[in-house]
Amino acid sequence: MPGLLRGVARTAAVAGTATAVSNRVSRRQAKRWSDQGQVQPGYMEPVQYQQASPQAPSDDTAAQLEQLAQLVNQGILTPEEFTAKKKQLLGI
Repeated sequence: MPGLLRGVARTAAVAGTATAVSNRVSRRQAKRWSDQGQVQPGYMEPVQYQQASPQAPSDDTAAQLEQLAQLVNQGILTPEEFTAKKKQLLGI
């Protein structure tokens, strides 16, 4: 049992040290990038999202609705499923 505890303690010390070093390197690299005014590789710049305005259905949406209607006619979709999907496509 003492050997097991010693091994666990050694593993924890090594893992803690590795984590501390990794975090320090990451912080130092982030500071270098920010000093240069650049975005770190692997990170995206903030994206500005615009709220979608209601629009008339596009040709693609109309084609999808026609396909859904065919699935209802074939008995693959229920009318309730069709209505739910139609609302999703139209953004209602």
